[in-house]
Amino acid sequence: MSLALIGLFVIATIILLKYKPTYAVQLEGQRVGYVEDKSKFEEKVSKEIREYSGKNIESVSLNTEPSYELKFIDRSIDTNEEEVIAQIQEDATIKYKYYEISLNDTEKTYVETMEEAETIVNDINEKTAKEDIDLQLTINKVVTENAEEIKTENIETAKEILAPEVQEKVEKIEEERSAPVISGIKLAVTPVTGTITSRFGVSSRIRSSTHTGLDIACPSGTDIKAVSDGVVTSVTSGGAYGNLLKISHGNGVETWYAHCSKIIAKEGQNIKAGDIVAAVGSTGNSTGPHLHLEIRLNGNPVNPQDYLYK
Repeated sequence: MSLALIGLFVIATIILLKYKPTYAVQLEGQRVGYVEDKSKFEEKVSKEIREYSGKNIESVSLNTEPSYELKFIDRSIDTNEEEVIAQIQEDATIKYKYYEISLNDTEKTYVETMEEAETIVNDINEKTAKEDIDLQLTINKVVTENAEEIKTENIETAKEILAPEVQEKVEKIEEERSAPVISGIKLAVTPVTGTITSRFGVSSRIRSSTHTGLDIACPSGTDIKAVSDGVVTSVTSGGAYGNLLKISHGNGVETWYAHCSKIIAKEGQNIKAGDIVAAVGSTGNSTGPHLHLEIRLNGNPVNPQDYLYK
């Protein structure tokens, strides 16, 4: 062995005795620490960060990929893998997930997993299946980067939250199913709640003919609701009817709402059953606040009590 080789060997030995080979880890050009084994450290990054699957975790992605540079450092300097891992975690983007249960496209409650959401929805659907009721319960995954936005309940609490909403919907569906029908049109809503003071067909000193509608007394200003879906065909004021609203529901069915203190709906407006269209008043030929309700079929008045206020 030549003296040159011997010298190199001695120098290498001295270097290895004083220094050790490590990898300097950098994020965005900034050194964050040293690791001994690059391959093992990359495996650790994948396992503890990229593939992390903890509670509510949707995904973890690194905003900056770490870079490595082989370095010889003094053996007295410790490597700091855990600190480097912590730095990489801090720089990562974590996306969280939870599951929203909606009723008719309205958010109602939230749970942690799809399995929990499906259990709740299936349990409710099984109970309403016998009545052939579709509650339109849906499950949506919500993804966020803000852990504070996660707002989940356990299964029992979620069911308790949904219970009154589900019951209300079931009752509404059952009510609609049992709603009276005239010429194929469902009269789904009674326009006001009050006391009947004059019935269809009766005579009175204040009328020149028999009564063509039904009078329901209630406080002035009470909301008047449309009995069924339809289109406002007329809004007038003056005369015996006072402020008068007419709604066409199709198939020759029309409803009239008279003596209103004000009319909210506009001519040509599309109306849904239960929409507030006017307010009770005492305009026109009236002796006190009440709703005069008429139901007309092909232009002819029919008795409202054949369908409503039975």
